Amino acid sequence: YLAKLSSVGSISEEETCEKLKGLIQRQVQMCKRNLEVMDSVRRGAQLAIEECQYQFRNRRWNCSTLDSLPVFGKVVTQGTREAAFVYAISSAGVAFAVTRACSSGELDKCGCDRTVQGGSPQGFQWSGCSDNIAYGVAFSQSFVDIRERSKGASSNRALMNLHNNEAGRKAILNNMRVECKCHGVSGSCEFKTCWKAMPPFRKVGNVLKEKFDGATEVEQSEIGSTKVLVPKNSQFKPHTDEDLVYLDSSPDFCDHDLKNGVLGTSGRQCNKTSKAIDGCELMCCGRGFHTDEVEVVERCSCKFHWCCSVKCKPCHRVVEIHTCR
Repeated sequence: YLAKLSSVGSISEEETCEKLKGLIQRQVQMCKRNLEVMDSVRRGAQLAIEECQYQFRNRRWNCSTLDSLPVFGKVVTQGTREAAFVYAISSAGVAFAVTRACSSGELDKCGCDRTVQGGSPQGFQWSGCSDNIAYGVAFSQSFVDIRERSKGASSNRALMNLHNNEAGRKAILNNMRVECKCHGVSGSCEFKTCWKAMPPFRKVGNVLKEKFDGATEVEQSEIGSTKVLVPKNSQFKPHTDEDLVYLDSSPDFCDHDLKNGVLGTSGRQCNKTSKAIDGCELMCCGRGFHTDEVEVVERCSCKFHWCCSVKCKPCHRVVEIHTCR
């Protein structure tokens, strides 16, 4: 819900925390104690929604949001693999945005990761501003996970959410990159300084989308006095910390069902030639589709003129647009 609060300016006063819908009381208290971090949390939430909608743009459920709580409708109140993805990408978004704010000097509480220093076995010098992923992950764990921990983290759904939250953060941690800069006469690489950087958030989204496609259906079991999630099918290999897990089968998302936050696929564009989920047969759930011809204007016959402009001609082309009935 934070992502949709464009009307609220900077979250810079404790009173603003009280007005933020969707937060539980302990999150409100954290908000008050960490006011300077809250704008990053909001950016992380926006990042998560944008990435979710990019990753699912060609699927029946396209991560559409509502203007009410919860913003994804009841899709996330059920223990489906869609809910698993939403929790993972949201947790990752908060960790990513807070880490980015640390590295760019926006926050007093954190800065670059100064533990990454000295020489490396590969022969380069650690220097520059390494992303402080430890702080971003720790804040995400505290702020995001507190919802589940406050309910008592032994219910099926709380265990599922906590696992997927952590899988989201692991998608960043396990894909950290080493970036380097060469030093020496006229660009020679006599020696280089390197630092650790987060992957682009698109890479995080791609990793979690793969985990979504291979998510494990689980159920609760007890090991001693500890409640854990295990694969529902005992023949499946156990999931790791990086995998997504879910409890309930997903609806087919074919028909409009606002009560459950499902917008249906009527009116959605589809690909007539594709046999995949974005193809008209699957996307339209067998209802058929309309075909319309639309004229589009594109730039063509572009020429470079010295110096320094490119001039193009407008070209008109008729394309077919297919939409589900």
